Amino acid sequence: MPKEISENEFETEVMKSKGLVLVDFWAPWCGPCRMLAPILEQVDKSGKVKVVKINVDENQTIAGMFGISSIPTMVLFKDGKPHSGKIGVLPLQQIMAWVESAEKE
Repeated sequence: MPKEISENEFETEVMKSKGLVLVDFWAPWCGPCRMLAPILEQVDKSGKVKVVKINVDENQTIAGMFGISSIPTMVLFKDGKPHSGKIGVLPLQQIMAWVESAEKE
């Protein structure tokens, strides 16, 4: 199950992490965000990437730092640095392919 984190935990959970971390910027009122949630649970269970969720309503500073203007937005971090991002609901295979290609870089 992806962990929901706050701005206070962002540095520890994402910026200081080694390897890949997928950050899901979402909000409870967002329908597509709710559609993406079970897909990200499967991504998290794969063990290839740590998945964390940031509620943009409660953590506007972090959302602003990364220029999040649409949700759901996923940002993939590699060794604590933003690697690439995707907007919208994507199928599991597409997200896993994105993660695997980042792993190889």
